[in-house]
Amino acid sequence: MVQQKVIGLIGGMSWESSAEYYRIVNETVRARLGSLRSARCLMWSFDFGEIEALQHAGRWDEATAALIDAARRLERGGADVVVICTNTMHRMADEVQAAIGLPLLHIADPTAARIRAAGLSRVGLLGTAFTMEQDFYKGRLATRHGLDVLVPEAEDRAEVHRVIYEELVQGRALPASRAAYRAVIARLVERGAQAIILGCTEIMLLVRPEDSPVPLFDTTALHAEAAVDWALAGG
Repeated sequence: MVQQKVIGLIGGMSWESSAEYYRIVNETVRARLGSLRSARCLMWSFDFGEIEALQHAGRWDEATAALIDAARRLERGGADVVVICTNTMHRMADEVQAAIGLPLLHIADPTAARIRAAGLSRVGLLGTAFTMEQDFYKGRLATRHGLDVLVPEAEDRAEVHRVIYEELVQGRALPASRAAYRAVIARLVERGAQAIILGCTEIMLLVRPEDSPVPLFDTTALHAEAAVDWALAGG
């Protein structure tokens, strides 16, 4: 019987997408190992209200300390690898990795690998304002993976961000917001995007392949599947 490593999930940012991680990880293990098999995993889940307050106040040092504490809890609990179940909080991925003795699977890497495998190089990025505007995510895609990353214009960025925090993290997927995202995607494609990265783990709750004229790359699914790849390969 295949022995699995233990996946440590840092979730609750928001729990809506963390539930998707848990589902995808277990469904992937079942598909690969058999109908009665499921993932060996641990999850530390934040109260997202506390994290959101730190994000929007720019208190990133405190947010970093919180994620390091969560990663260390998973390490003490027996995890073999750490997965941060959110794109935005990869802003402090390097600091978290430096603070633990386990590998951290960065969400941008399996996403970029799949884009490159598809023969694509110019991508549109949707996510929180932090992810779209700061360099921690775009920079990794560009410098490590050679991708040309486009982000929406300012008004579109504001709407994408608003929908995430006012609707998606609260479990609301509204038709009007889906239409707005479709329009943002269309404008990115007009600017030359060959694909769209759903760079917030909640966007997959709203946007479907039929909403885009180019391929969508869902970071939630790709990250969760990469965690299973790692666990089943024995690290």
